Amino acid sequence: MTTFQGQRIVLGVCGGVAAYKAIELCRKLVDAGAFVSVVMTRSSKEFVGEATFSALSSEPVWSSLFHERDAIPHTRLGQAADLVLVAPATARLISAYATGYSHDLLTNVLLATRAPVVICPAMHTEMWEHPSVQDNLSVLARRGVHVVEPEEGRLAGGDVGSGRLASSESILGEAQRVLSLSPKSNTTDNSDRAVQSEREHPGSLEGLQVLVTAGGTREPIDPVRYIGNRSSGKQGHALAEEALHRGALVTLITTAQIATSAAITAVSVETAQQMHDAVMSRSEAADVIVMAAAVADFAPTQVAAEKLKKRDGTPVFEMHPTVDILAALGSCKPKGQTLVGFAAETNNVRENAQRKLQEKQVDILVVNDVAAPGVGFEFDTNEVAILSAAAQDRVVPLTDKRSVAAAVLDAVVSTRSAQASVPSSGE
Repeated sequence: MTTFQGQRIVLGVCGGVAAYKAIELCRKLVDAGAFVSVVMTRSSKEFVGEATFSALSSEPVWSSLFHERDAIPHTRLGQAADLVLVAPATARLISAYATGYSHDLLTNVLLATRAPVVICPAMHTEMWEHPSVQDNLSVLARRGVHVVEPEEGRLAGGDVGSGRLASSESILGEAQRVLSLSPKSNTTDNSDRAVQSEREHPGSLEGLQVLVTAGGTREPIDPVRYIGNRSSGKQGHALAEEALHRGALVTLITTAQIATSAAITAVSVETAQQMHDAVMSRSEAADVIVMAAAVADFAPTQVAAEKLKKRDGTPVFEMHPTVDILAALGSCKPKGQTLVGFAAETNNVRENAQRKLQEKQVDILVVNDVAAPGVGFEFDTNEVAILSAAAQDRVVPLTDKRSVAAAVLDAVVSTRSAQASVPSSGE
């Protein structure tokens, strides 16, 4: 976590049950060498004490616009910050920030800073999925605000669903990534500098049509059972959100029940054939296609009309191969389109990936070893190798899936830039 060394970070804490988790974030940032100024909202003090943050942070807590230590604290904090991190961010804070309603110190700091901002929403599922919240997040994303989406899990009151504050690892990983790309950051190590030099501005996909697939397809056996792949869709959804952040017009074809930003056109499908039809009908208009979905390779030839019963004995299924969507896209890829494939492997990872890169006629292939700990299905983290037909391979060590998405889209930008610089045969 050397990225945080010497950085001035404003940690905003809003009023919600997840406010207690900000204590760990504060401690880890300070331990990593950051100067942390904590700004608490009035309601956050109903959940965690001010004294705790004052003891752990680099200076006493800030909470009022009319502070004895400084006549204009929001200006000082906003101008001095290298990063503003809000965790947890409530629906109220998100709304106020999106509309410019500066009603307290934290919202004033957010409006008074030119530093990068990372917000980490946390709220009940119904609130997280409400169109007004998603619309406000879309506004903020278009303005360059980085959003660490909440996870699924146990919520206040015993409910289970999406809206749980992202893990400390995911939040700190995104903060590291954002800091490494900031012009103000002067403490990046060599690997961070490589990422920074490779990445273009946040709008590097500005105006491009990006088509992303996500989740595992489900091939029905009977009305209640199916054969499918173990994919949560988290990586595909992270790719869609990152593409949106970079200015793309995003269409997401998914089997996963994960909330998406309102600006993303989401298309729900279930089977491999449905995904094929949805992708192929939209592929010609796409500038970039990222096939992150785990499409079933086989499907039952016959689907039982009624639920199969154990008393009827062990069923025998005749299977047929499903349509190869990636190969179909590669065989008819129009000029100027960038095609990205994904491969989940368990052995001979690089060899299988290299073969798929060539056979499927893709520009980029992202491969992971799903037998490795913390990698792939259902995890919030991933570790991948990015293979390219026209560039050097790159390994992305274990990190959160939004950071993996950023690395993949960096490769897309680099590939498109290299292709654009190659003169046509007529020149």
